Amino acid sequence: METLTNRFTLETPPGCFPLTTDSMALADFAAIRGGKAVLDLGSGCGTLGLLLCARNERCRVAGVELDKKAHTAALENIRRNRLDARMESICADMRRVPELFAPGSFDCCISNPPYFSGGYAARLASARREDACTLAQLMQCAAWALKYGGDFFLVHRPERLAEVIALGAENRLEAKRLRLLRHREGGPAALVLLQLRKGARPGLTLEEISLRRGDGSVTNDYRRIYHIPED
Repeated sequence: METLTNRFTLETPPGCFPLTTDSMALADFAAIRGGKAVLDLGSGCGTLGLLLCARNERCRVAGVELDKKAHTAALENIRRNRLDARMESICADMRRVPELFAPGSFDCCISNPPYFSGGYAARLASARREDACTLAQLMQCAAWALKYGGDFFLVHRPERLAEVIALGAENRLEAKRLRLLRHREGGPAALVLLQLRKGARPGLTLEEISLRRGDGSVTNDYRRIYHIPED
């Protein structure tokens, strides 16, 4: 059982995707404010929805998750945190989003998607493989669900950044904000966090953060992401 901010809790059963830096960093990056309707694509045990609801008392999150065990865990996390009026989990293939929702139903989409495809991916857990939804299909689903001017927030691997931006552009999702996350100052980027906006004009801003200093001590970015008071 993980304790999140504002006393929310998250339970991830064995075999389900656990709470990771990827999700914590993505929730921090998104910083969704106000009564926004959010669609979590590949929502697992409801991790991102819980993180967003813990920070924002007004947002509403619908999650779409294919794995039945993770979906059941999400329902229990929603019940235990008394979020029934603000969160839901739908057990379905996310490629069915056009059947599940009318176009433009959401202000925002968010996703911590599978990172890997091809032969190497066969050795990884299913939550890390694009077996059930490719990156191209993910972009199509987000573009369908978002209203004009809505934002899609996602986290991915640096080596696939060009592909993410190109596929977004093909679906009228313009890259507007990019954050590079390094585990240690001066080290290589470990993750990229991207905000794409439906129907927006070109124009990209760049941010960089590091989780640890050269001496191994944690940075204020780390403290903010993990909700630890600053020194």
